[in-house]
Amino acid sequence: MAYTQKQIDKFNRQKYISELEKISKNLFRMLRDENVSSEKFMIKFEELKKKFDEKAEVQLDSEYHQQLKAYIERLYCSSCVAEEFNDESFNNMRDAEMSNLNRLQKLKNGTSYKKDKHRSKHKNEDWG
Repeated sequence: MAYTQKQIDKFNRQKYISELEKISKNLFRMLRDENVSSEKFMIKFEELKKKFDEKAEVQLDSEYHQQLKAYIERLYCSSCVAEEFNDESFNNMRDAEMSNLNRLQKLKNGTSYKKDKHRSKHKNEDWG
């Protein structure tokens, strides 16, 4: 059975997005762990970024995915490409980058679907 172009595009899109998600989860895990040095961080991040760059680029419609991609590019430039990246600068950026990742997660979770009947259910209840 041959796949249609639409199915192939959808598959590639899903793989691209899952790779973005994988990078963000790994980044958060590495930033949270105090035992990770700047060298370990750079090695792992470069490995993840290389794997991500191998994927065919797709258009991202979601604001969350667009911002996540921009965040990963910015962090990559400020850490792996920067010459003066060391343990001290890595420890200084930890908290700020973790809060940036948390903001991105809030953006993702804020768009989750909730039916109107569940939203208004508790507003109209009379507890008195």
